[in-house]
Amino acid sequence: MTHVTDEQFQELVERAVAAIPKRFAQALANVAFLVDEEPSHEQLAASGLLHGRGHTLLLGLYEGIPLPKRSNGYSGVVPDVITVFRRPHELIARDDAGLERLVHETVWHEVAHYFGLDHGAIRELERGR
Repeated sequence: MTHVTDEQFQELVERAVAAIPKRFAQALANVAFLVDEEPSHEQLAASGLLHGRGHTLLLGLYEGIPLPKRSNGYSGVVPDVITVFRRPHELIARDDAGLERLVHETVWHEVAHYFGLDHGAIRELERGR
């Protein structure tokens, strides 16, 4: 377990977002990246983690309309949100380097949801990394 300040964690998330490959970063539209201490009860419920799906910690959450589901009429809507949760990351990471690596993986995972990938497709891609 490791601990960082709110500012340090925000910086880790900003570096992870900046590390998104250019071809993907250019396609990110109407997406806000946020940092929060931990997921709310509603966010846990929406992710299915409150109802018998184990004791998995929620590291990040994509909330919005994935890019492939946006139609020509997609305009004037609030931004999609990718939230990265600090406390679950701190609980898992053994050291600062592990924390940074985990934050990068979380940002990558949530961006993959933005591009329309489900957990199965993301796991396949992660195996190939």
